[in-house]
Amino acid sequence: MRLTRFTDVALRVLMRLAVAEGGEAPTTREVAASMRVPYTHAAKVVARLQHLGLLDARRGRGGGLTLTSAGHSASIGSLVRELEGPEEEVVECEGDTPCPLRSGCRLRGALRRAQDAFYATLEPITVADLVTSPTGPLLLGIGSGPPPDRSTPPDRPS
Repeated sequence: MRLTRFTDVALRVLMRLAVAEGGEAPTTREVAASMRVPYTHAAKVVARLQHLGLLDARRGRGGGLTLTSAGHSASIGSLVRELEGPEEEVVECEGDTPCPLRSGCRLRGALRRAQDAFYATLEPITVADLVTSPTGPLLLGIGSGPPPDRSTPPDRPS
């Protein structure tokens, strides 16, 4: 099982907003830059999260994005289920070329149980849980500049 890029970005946007300090309300463009995702993709994510009641988005001067109380307490398991859409089988047994084992295969059931366990593991975790230390301070320190150049070693203080 693999999460879509949309779900990944949505979780990162929520985490970034969960650590906003004081009256800080970053814009969609600022969040996109700090999370290093295209603005258009972040804008779609923000619209969906706003529709779900997890964040407020205000336009204009003094506007920006803020996490709602529902956003802080949102279950990651429920959120991932919502963003990923209807659950599909992990393996395709009935496709154009049906699997010859489908009537007696035990793999399909085992994979379904594993998928259910994946969501069940995420269910008790909230957005607020995800931003406890060390993640919260790390999120606050992320700048909107380009990633550091890893081709040269960093300067060492003398």
